[in-house]
Amino acid sequence: MLKGRIIKALSGFYYVEHEGKLYETRARGKFRKTHETPLVGDIVSFQIENETGGYINEIHARKNSLMRPPVANIDQLLVTMSMKSPEFNYYLLDRFLAYGEAHDMEPVIVVTKTDLGNDVGKLEEIKNVYEGVYPIHFTDRNNINENLNDIFKDKLNVLSGQSGVGKSTLLNTLVPGLELHTAEISNALNRGKHTTRHVELVEVGGGFIADTPGFSTIEFSEIDKYNIKYCFPDFNAYSDDCKFRECSHINEPKCGVKSAVESGQLAKSRYDSYLAIHQEIDNRKERY
Repeated sequence: MLKGRIIKALSGFYYVEHEGKLYETRARGKFRKTHETPLVGDIVSFQIENETGGYINEIHARKNSLMRPPVANIDQLLVTMSMKSPEFNYYLLDRFLAYGEAHDMEPVIVVTKTDLGNDVGKLEEIKNVYEGVYPIHFTDRNNINENLNDIFKDKLNVLSGQSGVGKSTLLNTLVPGLELHTAEISNALNRGKHTTRHVELVEVGGGFIADTPGFSTIEFSEIDKYNIKYCFPDFNAYSDDCKFRECSHINEPKCGVKSAVESGQLAKSRYDSYLAIHQEIDNRKERY
Protein backbone atom coordinates (compact mmCIF):
# COMPACT_ATOMS: atom_id res chain seq x y z
CA MET A 1 0.00 0.00 0.00
CA LEU A 2 1.33 3.41 -0.99
CA LYS A 3 0.53 6.83 0.50
CA GLY A 4 0.25 10.08 -1.42
CA ARG A 5 -1.67 13.30 -2.01
CA ILE A 6 -4.46 13.75 -4.56
CA ILE A 7 -3.24 16.44 -6.97
CA LYS A 8 -6.15 16.40 -9.41
CA ALA A 9 -9.68 14.99 -9.61
CA LEU A 10 -11.36 14.63 -13.00
CA SER A 11 -14.31 12.55 -14.24
CA GLY A 12 -14.13 9.98 -11.45
CA PHE A 13 -10.35 9.61 -11.63
CA TYR A 14 -8.01 10.79 -8.87
CA TYR A 15 -4.40 11.57 -9.71
CA VAL A 16 -2.23 10.81 -6.69
CA GLU A 17 1.37 11.95 -6.30
CA HIS A 18 3.74 9.56 -4.54
CA GLU A 19 7.49 10.22 -4.45
CA GLY A 20 7.38 12.46 -7.52
CA LYS A 21 5.32 10.07 -9.64
CA LEU A 22 1.65 10.50 -10.56
CA TYR A 23 -0.78 7.56 -10.39
CA GLU A 24 -4.25 7.49 -11.94
CA THR A 25 -6.61 5.94 -9.42
CA ARG A 26 -10.29 5.30 -8.78
CA ALA A 27 -12.04 5.27 -5.41
CA ARG A 28 -13.09 1.88 -4.04
CA GLY A 29 -16.83 1.19 -4.06
CA LYS A 30 -16.89 1.22 -0.25
CA PHE A 31 -16.69 5.03 -0.29
CA ARG A 32 -20.16 5.16 -1.86
CA LYS A 33 -21.57 3.33 1.16
CA THR A 34 -19.84 5.66 3.63
CA HIS A 35 -20.77 8.73 1.52
CA GLU A 36 -17.11 9.79 1.44
CA THR A 37 -15.76 11.60 -1.60
CA PRO A 38 -12.00 11.98 -2.08
CA LEU A 39 -10.97 15.60 -2.55
CA VAL A 40 -7.97 17.27 -4.13
CA GLY A 41 -5.48 17.73 -1.29
CA ASP A 42 -6.49 14.53 0.50
CA ILE A 43 -3.77 12.26 1.82
CA VAL A 44 -4.76 8.75 0.76
CA SER A 45 -3.55 5.16 0.91
CA PHE A 46 -3.79 3.43 -2.45
CA GLN A 47 -2.74 0.20 -4.13
CA ILE A 48 -1.27 -0.23 -7.57
CA GLU A 49 -2.99 -2.52 -10.08
CA ASN A 50 -0.54 -1.72 -12.88
CA GLU A 51 2.44 0.60 -13.45
CA THR A 52 0.51 3.85 -13.39
CA GLY A 53 -2.94 3.07 -12.01
CA GLY A 54 -4.78 1.63 -9.03
CA TYR A 55 -7.41 2.14 -6.33
CA ILE A 56 -7.76 4.42 -3.31
CA ASN A 57 -8.43 2.34 -0.19
CA GLU A 58 -8.34 4.94 2.57
CA ILE A 59 -8.79 8.70 2.97
CA HIS A 60 -6.70 9.90 5.91
CA ALA A 61 -8.13 12.32 8.48
CA ARG A 62 -8.46 15.87 7.14
CA LYS A 63 -7.51 18.97 9.08
CA ASN A 64 -10.10 20.94 7.07
CA SER A 65 -11.92 20.93 3.76
CA LEU A 66 -13.93 23.16 1.44
CA MET A 67 -16.71 22.06 -0.90
CA ARG A 68 -16.44 25.08 -3.21
CA PRO A 69 -13.74 24.77 -4.37
CA PRO A 70 -13.43 21.07 -3.37
CA VAL A 71 -10.02 21.04 -1.63
CA ALA A 72 -8.85 19.40 1.61
CA ASN A 73 -5.97 19.95 4.04
CA ILE A 74 -5.50 23.64 3.28
CA ASP A 75 -2.58 25.19 5.15
CA GLN A 76 -2.85 28.76 3.99
CA LEU A 77 -5.74 30.93 2.86
CA LEU A 78 -4.66 33.82 0.65
CA VAL A 79 -7.33 36.43 1.34
CA THR A 80 -7.35 38.81 -1.61
CA MET A 81 -8.73 42.35 -1.42
CA SER A 82 -8.31 45.09 -4.03
CA MET A 83 -7.70 48.78 -3.41
CA LYS A 84 -10.05 49.79 -6.25
CA SER A 85 -12.63 48.17 -8.55
CA PRO A 86 -14.06 46.93 -6.20
CA GLU A 87 -13.17 49.28 -3.34
CA PHE A 88 -11.23 47.96 -0.35
CA ASN A 89 -13.72 46.72 2.26
CA TYR A 90 -12.62 46.07 5.86
CA TYR A 91 -15.73 44.09 6.77
CA LEU A 92 -15.48 41.69 3.83
CA LEU A 93 -11.78 41.17 4.52
CA ASP A 94 -12.50 40.45 8.19
CA ARG A 95 -15.16 37.89 7.23
CA PHE A 96 -12.64 35.90 5.18
CA LEU A 97 -10.00 36.18 7.90
CA ALA A 98 -12.41 34.92 10.57
CA TYR A 99 -13.53 32.10 8.27
CA GLY A 100 -9.93 31.01 7.77
CA GLU A 101 -9.34 31.06 11.53
CA ALA A 102 -12.51 29.04 12.15
CA HIS A 103 -11.39 26.35 9.71
CA ASP A 104 -7.78 25.97 10.79
CA MET A 105 -6.31 27.78 7.79
CA GLU A 106 -3.57 30.37 8.27
CA PRO A 107 -4.78 33.59 6.63
CA VAL A 108 -2.40 35.72 4.56
CA ILE A 109 -3.69 39.08 3.29
CA VAL A 110 -2.90 40.01 -0.32
CA VAL A 111 -3.93 43.55 -1.29
CA THR A 112 -4.07 43.90 -5.09
CA LYS A 113 -4.30 46.83 -7.54
CA THR A 114 -2.30 49.16 -5.27
CA ASP A 115 -1.30 51.07 -8.41
CA LEU A 116 -4.97 51.99 -8.95
CA GLY A 117 -5.60 53.25 -5.44
CA ASN A 118 -3.05 56.07 -5.43
CA ASP A 119 -3.84 56.73 -1.76
CA VAL A 120 -0.79 56.40 0.48
CA GLY A 121 -2.82 57.30 3.57
CA LYS A 122 -5.25 54.43 2.96
CA LEU A 123 -2.39 51.95 2.51
CA GLU A 124 -0.84 53.07 5.80
CA GLU A 125 -4.20 52.76 7.53
CA ILE A 126 -4.61 49.19 6.28
CA LYS A 127 -1.07 48.32 7.43
CA ASN A 128 -1.77 49.75 10.88
CA VAL A 129 -4.87 47.61 11.29
CA TYR A 130 -3.41 44.27 10.18
CA GLU A 131 0.39 44.27 10.49
CA GLY A 132 1.42 42.18 13.47
CA VAL A 133 -1.86 40.24 13.28
CA TYR A 134 -1.51 38.67 9.82
CA PRO A 135 1.14 38.57 7.10
CA ILE A 136 0.13 41.25 4.61
CA HIS A 137 1.44 41.77 1.07
CA PHE A 138 0.73 44.63 -1.32
CA THR A 139 0.88 43.96 -5.06
CA ASP A 140 0.27 45.88 -8.23
CA ARG A 141 -0.06 44.45 -11.72
CA ASN A 142 3.69 44.76 -12.35
CA ASN A 143 5.31 43.18 -9.30
CA ILE A 144 3.15 40.29 -8.10
CA ASN A 145 5.90 37.67 -8.21
CA GLU A 146 8.56 39.63 -6.29
CA ASN A 147 6.16 40.40 -3.46
CA LEU A 148 4.80 36.88 -3.02
CA ASN A 149 7.77 34.66 -3.83
CA ASP A 150 8.38 33.32 -0.34
CA ILE A 151 4.94 32.63 1.07
CA PHE A 152 4.11 29.29 -0.57
CA LYS A 153 6.89 26.99 0.63
CA ASP A 154 5.65 23.68 2.10
CA LYS A 155 2.06 24.98 2.16
CA LEU A 156 -1.12 24.01 0.35
CA ASN A 157 -2.69 27.35 -0.61
CA VAL A 158 -6.17 28.42 -1.69
CA LEU A 159 -7.33 31.86 -2.80
CA SER A 160 -10.36 33.67 -1.43
CA GLY A 161 -11.81 37.15 -1.69
CA GLN A 162 -14.78 38.93 -3.21
CA SER A 163 -15.37 38.66 -6.95
CA GLY A 164 -13.38 41.02 -9.14
CA VAL A 165 -10.43 41.66 -6.80
CA GLY A 166 -8.00 39.96 -9.18
CA LYS A 167 -7.75 36.37 -7.91
CA SER A 168 -7.59 34.91 -11.42
CA THR A 169 -5.06 37.54 -12.54
CA LEU A 170 -2.97 36.80 -9.46
CA LEU A 171 -3.04 33.07 -10.16
CA ASN A 172 -2.22 33.52 -13.86
CA THR A 173 0.82 35.62 -12.90
CA LEU A 174 2.03 33.16 -10.26
CA VAL A 175 1.58 30.16 -12.57
CA PRO A 176 2.39 31.26 -16.13
CA GLY A 177 0.57 29.20 -18.74
CA LEU A 178 -2.42 28.50 -16.50
CA GLU A 179 -4.64 30.98 -18.37
CA LEU A 180 -7.55 30.97 -15.94
CA HIS A 181 -10.52 32.72 -17.46
CA THR A 182 -10.85 36.32 -16.30
CA ALA A 183 -13.61 38.75 -17.17
CA GLU A 184 -14.07 42.48 -16.89
CA ILE A 185 -15.72 43.84 -13.78
CA SER A 186 -19.46 44.16 -14.14
CA ASN A 187 -20.11 47.83 -13.49
CA ALA A 188 -23.75 47.19 -12.66
CA LEU A 189 -22.93 44.78 -9.84
CA ASN A 190 -19.39 45.94 -9.03
CA ARG A 191 -18.50 42.27 -9.12
CA GLY A 192 -16.38 40.05 -11.32
CA LYS A 193 -17.35 36.91 -13.19
CA HIS A 194 -15.43 33.68 -13.51
CA THR A 195 -15.93 30.22 -14.94
CA THR A 196 -15.60 27.07 -12.88
CA ARG A 197 -13.43 24.14 -13.91
CA HIS A 198 -11.89 21.04 -12.35
CA VAL A 199 -9.49 21.69 -9.51
CA GLU A 200 -5.82 20.80 -9.65
CA LEU A 201 -2.93 21.56 -7.34
CA VAL A 202 -0.03 23.23 -9.11
CA GLU A 203 3.45 23.73 -7.72
CA VAL A 204 4.52 27.27 -6.92
CA GLY A 205 7.37 28.51 -4.73
CA GLY A 206 8.05 25.11 -3.15
CA GLY A 207 4.39 24.52 -2.25
CA PHE A 208 1.03 24.00 -3.93
CA ILE A 209 -1.77 26.34 -4.91
CA ALA A 210 -5.21 25.25 -6.09
CA ASP A 211 -5.71 26.46 -9.67
CA THR A 212 -9.12 27.93 -8.98
CA PRO A 213 -10.30 31.48 -8.32
CA GLY A 214 -11.18 30.12 -4.89
CA PHE A 215 -14.35 31.38 -3.30
CA SER A 216 -16.03 34.74 -2.93
CA THR A 217 -18.93 34.14 -0.52
CA ILE A 218 -18.95 32.52 2.91
CA GLU A 219 -21.39 31.63 5.66
CA PHE A 220 -20.61 31.03 9.31
CA SER A 221 -22.82 27.96 9.49
CA GLU A 222 -20.45 25.77 11.51
CA ILE A 223 -19.39 28.11 14.29
CA ASP A 224 -21.39 29.39 17.26
CA LYS A 225 -21.55 32.92 18.62
CA TYR A 226 -19.54 31.96 21.72
CA ASN A 227 -16.49 30.94 19.66
CA ILE A 228 -16.38 33.61 16.96
CA LYS A 229 -14.35 35.88 19.29
CA TYR A 230 -11.47 33.39 19.04
CA CYS A 231 -11.39 34.02 15.28
CA PHE A 232 -10.15 37.56 15.97
CA PRO A 233 -6.63 36.86 17.32
CA ASP A 234 -5.87 40.56 17.89
CA PHE A 235 -8.51 40.50 20.67
CA ASN A 236 -6.40 38.04 22.69
CA ALA A 237 -3.94 40.66 23.95
CA TYR A 238 -6.79 42.57 25.62
CA SER A 239 -9.23 39.83 26.71
CA ASP A 240 -7.11 39.06 29.78
CA ASP A 241 -8.24 42.44 31.12
CA CYS A 242 -11.93 41.49 30.91
CA LYS A 243 -13.68 41.22 34.28
CA PHE A 244 -15.57 38.10 33.20
CA ARG A 245 -13.70 35.06 31.92
CA GLU A 246 -16.41 34.20 29.36
CA CYS A 247 -16.77 37.83 28.24
CA SER A 248 -18.31 38.13 24.78
CA HIS A 249 -16.93 41.70 24.45
CA ILE A 250 -20.40 43.06 23.73
CA ASN A 251 -22.60 43.98 26.70
CA GLU A 252 -20.40 43.09 29.69
CA PRO A 253 -18.94 45.82 31.92
CA LYS A 254 -15.18 46.23 32.39
CA CYS A 255 -14.33 44.57 29.05
CA GLY A 256 -10.66 44.76 28.04
CA VAL A 257 -11.47 44.51 24.33
CA LYS A 258 -14.00 47.37 24.38
CA SER A 259 -11.54 49.49 26.38
CA ALA A 260 -8.84 48.81 23.77
CA VAL A 261 -11.20 49.94 21.01
CA GLU A 262 -12.07 53.13 22.92
CA SER A 263 -8.40 53.95 23.51
CA GLY A 264 -7.48 53.29 19.86
CA GLN A 265 -5.22 50.30 20.59
CA LEU A 266 -7.59 48.01 18.70
CA ALA A 267 -9.06 49.03 15.34
CA LYS A 268 -12.74 49.95 15.52
CA SER A 269 -13.24 48.41 12.08
CA ARG A 270 -12.16 45.02 13.47
CA TYR A 271 -14.51 45.32 16.43
CA ASP A 272 -17.42 46.40 14.20
CA SER A 273 -16.79 43.38 11.96
CA TYR A 274 -16.85 41.11 15.02
CA LEU A 275 -20.18 42.58 16.18
CA ALA A 276 -21.74 42.14 12.72
CA ILE A 277 -20.63 38.49 12.40
CA HIS A 278 -21.73 37.73 15.98
CA GLN A 279 -25.16 39.22 15.19
CA GLU A 280 -25.40 37.21 11.96
CA ILE A 281 -24.72 33.96 13.84
CA ASP A 282 -27.18 34.92 16.58
CA ASN A 283 -29.91 35.67 14.03
CA ARG A 284 -29.31 32.37 12.27
CA LYS A 285 -29.78 30.41 15.50
CA GLU A 286 -33.08 32.23 16.16
CA ARG A 287 -34.37 31.43 12.67
CA TYR A 288 -33.71 27.74 13.02
